[in-house]
Amino acid sequence: QVDLMESGGDSVQAGGSLRLSCILSEYYRLGSGRYCMGWFRQAPGKEREAVALTYHTGSILYYADSVKGRFTVSRDKDKNTLYLQMNNLKPEDTAMYYCAADGPPCVLVADEYDYWGQGTQVTVSS
Repeated sequence: QVDLMESGGDSVQAGGSLRLSCILSEYYRLGSGRYCMGWFRQAPGKEREAVALTYHTGSILYYADSVKGRFTVSRDKDKNTLYLQMNNLKPEDTAMYYCAADGPPCVLVADEYDYWGQGTQVTVSS
């Protein structure tokens, strides 16, 4: 079982930055290598899409083309937290952002992930 809790979403102006955090319960230690972890987002009327995903080893699996060069996924093993640093935010980044985890093999499909946080809203205005 993996308990995930996202935070850090906010309303910002275009060009601004946010850092999202996904705090894991102590039942799962980030860095133990058991789960693929990363970030998805879903805007109203849109499908849930992968944003930034890591392999269970912690290496980068995927960045969406739309966020490459602007978003960075990272992890802090000591704090048992996964982060998404988002820079140069654009209105099209507006969405509910979710932290997710799943056992390997690590894939890009949201429906394959078993564990989800509650989501944190990011709103970017022009």
